[in-house]
Amino acid sequence: MTTPAPTAPRFDAVVVGAGIVGLAVARELLRRRPGSRIAVLEQEADVAAHQSGHNSGVIHGGIYYQPGSLKARLCVEGARLMYDYCAEHQIPHERSGKLIVARDASELGRLDELERRGIANQVPGLRRIAGAEIAGIEPHAVGAAALHAPNTGIVDYAQVARAIRAELEGEGVVFRFGERVEEVDETGGVRTATARLRADRVVVCAGLWADRLARSSGADANPRIVPFRGAYLRLKHTETPVVRGMIYPVPDPDLPFLGVHLTRHLDGVVSLGPTAMLVGARDAYRLRRVRGRDLAETLGWPGTWRVARRYWRTGVDELATAVSRRRFVAAAAQYVPGLGVEDLDDSTQAGVRAQAVDRDGTLVDDFVISSRGAAGFVRNAPSPAATSAFALARELVDRLG
Repeated sequence: MTTPAPTAPRFDAVVVGAGIVGLAVARELLRRRPGSRIAVLEQEADVAAHQSGHNSGVIHGGIYYQPGSLKARLCVEGARLMYDYCAEHQIPHERSGKLIVARDASELGRLDELERRGIANQVPGLRRIAGAEIAGIEPHAVGAAALHAPNTGIVDYAQVARAIRAELEGEGVVFRFGERVEEVDETGGVRTATARLRADRVVVCAGLWADRLARSSGADANPRIVPFRGAYLRLKHTETPVVRGMIYPVPDPDLPFLGVHLTRHLDGVVSLGPTAMLVGARDAYRLRRVRGRDLAETLGWPGTWRVARRYWRTGVDELATAVSRRRFVAAAAQYVPGLGVEDLDDSTQAGVRAQAVDRDGTLVDDFVISSRGAAGFVRNAPSPAATSAFALARELVDRLG
């Protein structure tokens, strides 16, 4: 990459990406060095345009993650910081609680492992309950046993992102929207489609495009971002919601996806989902959207084919669920009997998860952070990245020095 000319605008720091993680990083940089000249570059027209604005809005408790991993450490701390931020800035939120339900005896071993992880990760208030106790928390739910996580909550992360933007703009942070970054170099040079900038440090929080910008700096091509689309359906509004908080299945331990679950949102709407289906565009919010470059990069990555061979049965099931409302509802009805397609309204919502896949076909399950000279990169930050945003920002800035 050609080093930008000396006349290029210079900043103390440039953050690439105005999702919730990028915004939290800009905030953390400013907190540590008040008065710093910071720019946030975003290819879209507003904050939270992708993963941060297309998710279930859950403030996760930290149960699922391998003890000692970044996810385990940063999710619990991040949830605390997220609740504090929402309270301070009067952002509506609720600690509505979550049940992870084992349907029958065959899932109790996996529930034991989740309980072990949750205890090791110091998840607040986590407790095991018997099947007979489930109805006391979720009257319409059934199961053999469950984990209750009362500290799990719900919020609108797009609203959180807008609040952070307003806070940063009030302190002089420069936002440049519609600015697609094409290259970052290890000396702090940034090239966009229309401009060149320089900074003492650059932090790339590009989500679905994280791997491309890391490669632009000369970083390893491994891992590659492979997009998975998650679709949600909604239940018709009822006087008393079918779900008081959240009901989750016991997940497959080999996959970083949590399965179809039920979530009551702040407006009382209950959503079902998400699915997890490999798609042909990194912004495939519509199922039929395909982008040539995205598809070519996915199909040209050896890890994609290894994932497909390993999990082809799961892929077939996900496709069947995505195209059949009846099958979709049936997945949720395993935990809330009696649900049927007649209970759905006509709305749908979708998000695209930036899933990092190693060359050997491993689905990367932890946050991945790397650096190269003056540039730092978030190479993998799927769920619970939104929950963990403030804690992840601290970790990033600590590592970059």
